[in-house]
Amino acid sequence: MNEDDGPGTPTRSAVVVGAGLAGLTAATGLAAHGFAVTVLEARERVGGRTHGIAAAPGVRIDAGAAYLGDRHTELNALAAELCLKTTPTTMLGASRFALSDADDRPATSDGRFPPLDAVALGDLFERLAELTDAVRPDAPWLTPDAERLDALTAAEWAERHLTHPDARLFFPLFLGEMCAADPADVSVLHLAFYLRSGGGLRYLNAFAGGAQQDRIAGGAHQLCERLAAPLGTAVRLGEPVRAVHQDDRSVTVRTDRGAYRAEVAVLALPPLLADAIEYRPALPQPRSGEHTARGCAVKVHLVHPAPLWRDHGLSGWSVNARGPLLSTVDDSPEDGIGVLTGFVTGAEAHRFGALTPERQRAEAVEQARRLFPMLPEPLGVHITDWLADPYSRGCYAALLGPGDWTRIGPALTAPHRRVHWAGTETSTAFFGLMEGAVRSGRRVVAEVLARG
Repeated sequence: MNEDDGPGTPTRSAVVVGAGLAGLTAATGLAAHGFAVTVLEARERVGGRTHGIAAAPGVRIDAGAAYLGDRHTELNALAAELCLKTTPTTMLGASRFALSDADDRPATSDGRFPPLDAVALGDLFERLAELTDAVRPDAPWLTPDAERLDALTAAEWAERHLTHPDARLFFPLFLGEMCAADPADVSVLHLAFYLRSGGGLRYLNAFAGGAQQDRIAGGAHQLCERLAAPLGTAVRLGEPVRAVHQDDRSVTVRTDRGAYRAEVAVLALPPLLADAIEYRPALPQPRSGEHTARGCAVKVHLVHPAPLWRDHGLSGWSVNARGPLLSTVDDSPEDGIGVLTGFVTGAEAHRFGALTPERQRAEAVEQARRLFPMLPEPLGVHITDWLADPYSRGCYAALLGPGDWTRIGPALTAPHRRVHWAGTETSTAFFGLMEGAVRSGRRVVAEVLARG
């Protein structure tokens, strides 16, 4: 409720900050229980870290979050409720690998296992599995030896435990693909938790039968657009929140355009954004720490008349030691154009993001041609830099660095009086994924209802 609307406060009212999946799941859930809801969104669109961009007339593609699997039960149920269908991620054909810095002749291989020393990679995955199995997914800060694991970066862990050059080469590529992180940016505890939270190493890394099995037909952005539609003018775009003030009776959320008062507020924001807001009274614990980093992801789409690589027995999947495209995947719609999606992650995302748009395009097109020589000049090149996005502060999710989990974790979901927290970073199940965002929104609805 806007303070200008009158002196009273509705008996049941809520202000939700953030119109991504978490915020809109919370908003629609509260509205279904009779709350008067206002949603404040800094961008001029809904969707948060889901974002659909036009690749061709009538065709939109996922510039942000895209994939889901069969274990993503809440997300699949939501898609069904919103009458959205899924389409399988196509992975038929051979893969391409360019795993030497000087390699201009990529190798072609069946399946997705890279042509590296199998024993060395097996040892790497066994070590990661040991870490993953030991972490407590519901409360990673209570994991045995949590303080030591949280003080150690993934880069330091790799330096100590990975002796074979192939394992050292592949580890940062794997980490970039899994959580858009540079090994120096995350603690070992965060790495282990992220893998466990997402369903385990094998599930997170798999297409068929895994977390990347399907996409929302027509784009994941439709989830938020359809959630927002019944809320109508209650969703206010272009209103970044500056302050959250509360007393014993209400909470007031302030933007440059006005002040909105309600019984409760739900903040569905990444930790770095949440900490940029002024709180009265102050938060007892910051949402981020000095080592919390932005998810390092830039997404590149190269649009072609058709998925031409398939005609040559290739799946479109590649893994590359040299950037900018450290991996590629076929994201073509079921009928029509070909879309080759490239992921620029980790330290490479910082380098690539600093280039001019012209240089970015040239590097991406040049590398795609080395990987897939049959490709002509693309019809379009779309580059989405999530590191530079002021209202996401990175993607897929925030990267928790040394000391973050043991210091911040215990208070991650604890309400601050009338303020409740949502967002994929607050979900200990499927942290960093769309499923985690939906689950966090539903958790908050239950919390608010339990206030009585």
